[in-house]
Amino acid sequence: MNFYGHVIDGREAVAEDCEVVVDSVDPWTRRPWARFPLGGAAEAGLAVAAARRAFDTGPWPRMGFAERGAALHRLADLIEAHGAELGLADTRDMGKPLEQSRGADVPRAAANFRFFADHARLATAEVLPMDSGHHCYGRFEAAGVVAAIAPWNFPLMLASWKIAPALAWGNTVVLKPAEGSPVSATLLARLALEAGLPPGVLNVLHGTGPQAGDALVRDPRVDRVTFTGSSATGRSVAAAAASHLAPVSLELGGKGANLVFADADLDQAVDWAVKAAFTNSGQICLAGSRILVQRPFYQRFTERLAAAAAAMTVGNPLTAGTRIGPLASAQHFRKVSAYLAEAARGPATLLTGGTGDGWTVRPSVLTDVPADSPLWREEVFGPVVAVAPFDHEKQAVEAANDTPYGLNAMLFTNDLARAHRVSAELKAGTVWVNCFFVRDLRAPFGGVGESGVGREGGAFSREFFTEPKAVVMRIGAA
Repeated sequence: MNFYGHVIDGREAVAEDCEVVVDSVDPWTRRPWARFPLGGAAEAGLAVAAARRAFDTGPWPRMGFAERGAALHRLADLIEAHGAELGLADTRDMGKPLEQSRGADVPRAAANFRFFADHARLATAEVLPMDSGHHCYGRFEAAGVVAAIAPWNFPLMLASWKIAPALAWGNTVVLKPAEGSPVSATLLARLALEAGLPPGVLNVLHGTGPQAGDALVRDPRVDRVTFTGSSATGRSVAAAAASHLAPVSLELGGKGANLVFADADLDQAVDWAVKAAFTNSGQICLAGSRILVQRPFYQRFTERLAAAAAAMTVGNPLTAGTRIGPLASAQHFRKVSAYLAEAARGPATLLTGGTGDGWTVRPSVLTDVPADSPLWREEVFGPVVAVAPFDHEKQAVEAANDTPYGLNAMLFTNDLARAHRVSAELKAGTVWVNCFFVRDLRAPFGGVGESGVGREGGAFSREFFTEPKAVVMRIGAA
């Protein structure tokens, strides 16, 4: 098996350097396929020290936007050129269909680097003429060392979402990937060095959250922390960063509501509901896992949704045409299976789905799920969706907002006034109308409540990854 080491200060660790070396397990075969190290406080300290030196004395923060942007575009070129290897790494690490990892995640990772390289170069700051005879203008200066902690469900894509803006604005980064999906992070760091990023600008630290992650976030030399993961872990990250007042951006869990009104296009609503509920085997914080359907549509919608779910191909993620691969780990399979087992005890009705072979869960559609049950209220993070009827708009909005989460919501209607009205009333960081998972990288992305703190994307990423500064100059007579 190949070994994928920490990458610190431009050097990749070999197995002999590391005290603890473990296997990455392919969720489909349930056998080891790669090896990587588990670092701790010592390795975190080395990675932060390398990033600190690269920021304080290295060339990266002192380059112009065009020069940094050119390097990031070269990195994007290399991501595309090595897309087969990067996509295979994520598929074998966490089980998503190869067609998705290569066809969607890799191109999006490259696009993230291209977008933020150009956004930083083209961004403008305010100029504020003053009646007092002074001239005030803004500067956006790199914050320093960024700790970026990426999740296991979109390893490469979500790592790039954090790294790209941080680097574009002149910061240096320590990336800690999830220990369940480590390989593409090492591959990305190798490509960054090949693209000409100086040593120490992008470092990769492997390890668990309690050991490596906590030490990384608590290090007072870290200036920003960006994290994607569960709400519980997000609280721990925020508390650790607070020990030295490092600003945090937290994109956490979700329990997205999908409102389907009786005037919607039924074909469109079912098609998008399938994508929203079952993409990546439901292992997506944006999943539309609570579907509220207006009663005149309810029977037809649930029947067609169940039929579409039952028709999805479940199996080997390396096989063309597979829509649903295994869940990412044995532990996660047990968690999702437990929700289904509890639902089976009643009064919920399973229209289709259930557990399959190995670590697979078939796309599952349930009705009659009590509104106070864990399956309705908690983030299952698997291919499991609950459907319930509603009668009128106010009832639908109240049910959608009856959750501690607030990452996203969806609604399907052909009534333009309703679309605007309901979008305004939903408590969510993103609302999709008659679509799902359509992103504009300029737009704010993040959640409210248990779904996180802060926003990233476009100018919002600029404000988080920089220290805005006001410069006031006297221009009147001496």
